[in-house]
Amino acid sequence: VQLQASGGGLVQAGGSLRLSCVGSGDAMTNYIMGWFRQAPGKDREFIATISRGGGSKNYVDFVKGRFTISRDNAKNTVYLQMNTLEPEDTAVYYCAADRFSRTGSVTQEKYRTWGRGTQVTVSS
Repeated sequence: VQLQASGGGLVQAGGSLRLSCVGSGDAMTNYIMGWFRQAPGKDREFIATISRGGGSKNYVDFVKGRFTISRDNAKNTVYLQMNTLEPEDTAVYYCAADRFSRTGSVTQEKYRTWGRGTQVTVSS
């Protein structure tokens, strides 16, 4: 599968953005999907993951209650709804696909396919 993330941009603190990740070349129902981000000068970090059917989700603690991961398998698309954004959320956001795991992982190495990333900038 090839992944294309979009939806990033510049937003003021407290605002919202919805990121999309469209898959092509394979059915995304075959994949656990994850969102990660990399801030300037920092390592890439896990944000959220969603099971193949969408019934199981997992988030890193600092986005719980603010971010929501979802998927529409009919559209081969995964979303990350981000609310109450903070300047600390500024980063490049990546979607990634894991074909082989049974459950969603926070480990980047489990995700073998990555999109290019979309820049999110939150101004104070």
